[in-house]
Amino acid sequence: MNHDNKGFTLIELMLAMTFISVLLMAIAMTVIQISNIYNRGLTLKEVNQAGRSLTTELQRSIAISPSFVIDTAAVGTKYINSDFGGRLCVGQYSYIWNYGKTLSDSTANGLNSNIYDPNLSTNKIRFIKVPDSTASYCSTKDLVINPSGAVELLNVGDRDLAVHSFTISTEPSASDNKTRQSLYYLSFVIGTNDQAALEPSATTCRPPSDMASDLNYCSVNQFDIVARAGNAVQ
Repeated sequence: MNHDNKGFTLIELMLAMTFISVLLMAIAMTVIQISNIYNRGLTLKEVNQAGRSLTTELQRSIAISPSFVIDTAAVGTKYINSDFGGRLCVGQYSYIWNYGKTLSDSTANGLNSNIYDPNLSTNKIRFIKVPDSTASYCSTKDLVINPSGAVELLNVGDRDLAVHSFTISTEPSASDNKTRQSLYYLSFVIGTNDQAALEPSATTCRPPSDMASDLNYCSVNQFDIVARAGNAVQ
């Protein structure tokens, strides 16, 4: 009796399943890699956009402001910097911020953070612009911020962004006595605020070799700008 066997052998089935498994694994790894690149790109984009936005805002505000004192030890200084944040008072507005570590500190209150209202001690600011033509917020770091008219300039977005450092300086040689113009050098670091994924200095993310590393959702960038203030010709 003649039997015509047209099915697959067990070995052929095993080879086919192995091939399909390898193909599916390759597709899955490719999708994961693309997803990681996409998330990393979104994080970098959001940090850079926030930095450029603050750069434009600060340069424009300082440009229409008279020259101001930034020596933190001098009377009438328009700049206050502390471990938890700082304040910069120029022209009609003041800029007030908390550093990322302060935002992540659940114990931070009105004595060691910039807050909107004494009755809302957990309402800590990120980086705000508030009307303050008399520079009263730079008279003392303990002056509580009135929320009226305050605008948050560092929107959280899809990532938890924060300012991690902020400095401003000037050179006497860069000042013009005739026009009363001065150059100011600003440097600030903006990035995501997952403290576990950041180095202690908060200026870089932890390397991939670190168990706490999260390069897909961690990014920090330093912005260095120059701004000119003062335009009164004598």
